[in-house]
Amino acid sequence: MYLTTSPRLIRYLMPPGLIWEIPEKEKVLYLTFDDGPVAGVTDKTLAILDRFKAKATFFCVGDNVRKHPEIFKRIIEEGHAVGNHTFNHLNGWKTPADAYLINVQKCAEQLESKLFRPPYGRITRQQARLLSKNYKIIMWSVLSGDFDPATSAQQCINNVLNSAKPGSIIVMHDQQKSAKTMLTALPQILEHFTRNGFKFQPLRMD
Repeated sequence: MYLTTSPRLIRYLMPPGLIWEIPEKEKVLYLTFDDGPVAGVTDKTLAILDRFKAKATFFCVGDNVRKHPEIFKRIIEEGHAVGNHTFNHLNGWKTPADAYLINVQKCAEQLESKLFRPPYGRITRQQARLLSKNYKIIMWSVLSGDFDPATSAQQCINNVLNSAKPGSIIVMHDQQKSAKTMLTALPQILEHFTRNGFKFQPLRMD
């Protein structure tokens, strides 16, 4: 069970200062991918994005960057943005603040970025306060649901098409568990919004 959008109540209950969407009057969307880079998934994602001349932001797990440096290099070379997603995909609600920050720093040794997204969207007030000294903490306004085995590719498409508006930050996942759904849904999402005059841009806040 998940919420496709991030309601005001959820935003209110979470730590202050998190970024949920970008104030935007133009037809611009911010597509983001979590958990990569993963061979056989991230590379296919990049090919699809290139086909539509779309740019995105990849929130990378540090250990995956270590394992797949060539794919990570390609993300950068093709004009996409990257962000820190911890080294081991930690759940902030289950991790002491000092251990969490050490893991974020370990990821920072693999990639340079002032953007951070907490895995699972779970971060404590203390963690957020400490990290906000060095990072912009990026959440989302549209959750595609590609990670959920019960969500079909068509439902994933519908989740995004029905919820995205100018300035939306959309979450998808370039990892094995989500691959089939995401790689089926992504071209149709890009085609729909491109046809309707939208542009996909990377998050640039650093």
